[in-house]
Amino acid sequence: MMRFFNTTGPVRPDEHYAIPPLDRSELGDILELIQRNQYIALRAPHRSGKKSVLNALRDCLNDGAAGDLRCVYVNVEPSEDDHEDATPDIRSVLASIAEAARVLGDDFPKTWSDTLERVGPEVALCHVIGDWCRASPTPLVLLLDNVDVLVGDTLLSVLLQLRVGHIDRSTGFPQSVVLCGVHDIRHHRFCLGDSMAIPPNPFSMVAEWLRLGDFTKAETYALIEQHTTETEQPFEEAALAEVWEQTQGQPWLVNALCADACFERKEGRDRTRPVTKAEIQAAKDALVVSRRTHFDQLVHKLKDEQVRRVLAPILSGGLALHTVQDLAYARDIGIVDASKPPRIANPIYAEVVTRELCSVVE
Repeated sequence: MMRFFNTTGPVRPDEHYAIPPLDRSELGDILELIQRNQYIALRAPHRSGKKSVLNALRDCLNDGAAGDLRCVYVNVEPSEDDHEDATPDIRSVLASIAEAARVLGDDFPKTWSDTLERVGPEVALCHVIGDWCRASPTPLVLLLDNVDVLVGDTLLSVLLQLRVGHIDRSTGFPQSVVLCGVHDIRHHRFCLGDSMAIPPNPFSMVAEWLRLGDFTKAETYALIEQHTTETEQPFEEAALAEVWEQTQGQPWLVNALCADACFERKEGRDRTRPVTKAEIQAAKDALVVSRRTHFDQLVHKLKDEQVRRVLAPILSGGLALHTVQDLAYARDIGIVDASKPPRIANPIYAEVVTRELCSVVE
């Protein structure tokens, strides 16, 4: 089957043109950290490939790349119930881990629900995961995705229980844990009594804080070259440069532009002719007005006061009044770049943002 540019879900190298996910995530460093029993935090903006990286890391570890380990990927989902205590969310986290272990064929403690009822949410996660690890002769690596969707008491409880279990990670707890999400959880504020604060050392077990960036220019061109190799349809040099200029390597945007130019447009499906700069520009225009889900997420963030404080001076040329935390938050979600002063991350995002802000006038 012909491969194509992927714009939905994790990349599958047998179906999609793909930059090997672990080549983007400094695999050598991650494997070394795991072999040293270290806990890692990994963050990446929406639609930048973090789930593809985690899936590839899971498969790599289960294939023995870092020794005799087994690795479980868990998509953390909080409870939708409105409760003042953390019990429903911790129950949901444990249920997600139990299901992920079942899919892997692992023997997760069947009494986890009883343990939760007996000892409470403050220690149940630590107890159940500890029992799970002590019952197996093979060390465990646990990948927790979307951990930043947990809030308040639940996130604090998970972090503190991982910190407690971290002491016994050689024998009675996961050898390594990867905490993955969009945001840097170090900037999270927890409710302690009547004030918002950071409790003592909830992140002390994390050895490295990694960020998955966009494609480099070379990776962007290499992805497109896979299409040329398999279909013999070249991109004009000006078309390649336009893809890079418009996207600055944002993975979903690169794939979306090329998918439109090569597969959606009738002229683009003619493999005997090259993809031109004009066709990339037309694909960009269509993409901007499409209001795809990715852009809806981007536009939704414009309501966030932290984002507004960062974007306002960029758009108006006024005095920057944002804090360091505001800027870090805006960079984490991918809406601005790392330049000084910051800029909107790429021309497509800039057009989407300004169109949204001027939509009533337009």
